[in-house]
Amino acid sequence: MLSRGDFIFTIGYDGPVAVVDGHAKKRYSSLSTGELAEKGMFRAAYSSAVWSKDPKELEILMEIYKKTTGEPVQEASLQRLFGVFPVEVNRSIVL
Repeated sequence: MLSRGDFIFTIGYDGPVAVVDGHAKKRYSSLSTGELAEKGMFRAAYSSAVWSKDPKELEILMEIYKKTTGEPVQEASLQRLFGVFPVEVNRSIVL
């Protein structure tokens, strides 16, 4: 399984290898799900919530998303919007 930082900042896949945004990972991987959402980094925040498998993190994200956009959102909508799904990948390439 990928590390949290690698999963959050994956920008694509090259076969069975995750391609990771190294600059973003280095700069933002220490932030929590809520902190990422507060910075407007909703895709990274959603990825963080998916990686953690903690429903409370998803609730935090949805609350901040609603506060920021004024629109309520459901988990299924976030999954479609950001295109983030749990994947079994063990290797990554950091760009």
